[in-house]
Amino acid sequence: MVAIIDYGLGNLASVQKSLNFLGIKNLITHDKVQIKNSSSILLPGVGSFFQGMKNLKERNLVNILTEEVIVRKKKFLGICLGMQLIFERGDEPFPTKGLGWIKGEVKKIEPKGLIIPHLGWNNITYNLEKGFKDSLENNFYFIHSYHAKPKDFSCVNSYFDYGGPLVGSIKKDNIFATQFHPEKSQNSGLILLKKYFKGNA
Repeated sequence: MVAIIDYGLGNLASVQKSLNFLGIKNLITHDKVQIKNSSSILLPGVGSFFQGMKNLKERNLVNILTEEVIVRKKKFLGICLGMQLIFERGDEPFPTKGLGWIKGEVKKIEPKGLIIPHLGWNNITYNLEKGFKDSLENNFYFIHSYHAKPKDFSCVNSYFDYGGPLVGSIKKDNIFATQFHPEKSQNSGLILLKKYFKGNA
């Protein structure tokens, strides 16, 4: 059972619809008992880093998520803001402490003549040492103005180009997280979700 964390931000319905289509059992919840009883955890999210952490704290989810993911090593997927929140700090709209599961920070994309937010489809390039080696799908949907900057780039699973290489996804132990939205990425996203939750990735 995948626990889709409800903390007041994120495309919960579209994430659940994708998992239902794939036949992956799930529930939308912020209940601690249900989170403890789940086999996997999915943290979606759209919005600011500050608001995301504020909502997690208000629903008393920080400790339970850290216990289940970091201590108990449950399979975890973070999407967009859900990926950013697992870093130590984010700057949206001002410096805010994150969950701290991955060392690094989340900074605003430098303009460089680019349109911000980065919105739409973009190809990613996989780091072949970090899994998903047999995936032929590499085109995913993005919408974000901030990007992750890990201290140790060995956790980077993929990159995409937007005025230079930026982190598309990360993978470390039981943690996998994407800046892009698998649930909005049509066939590419469905393949990724199926591979992660039904495979051995």
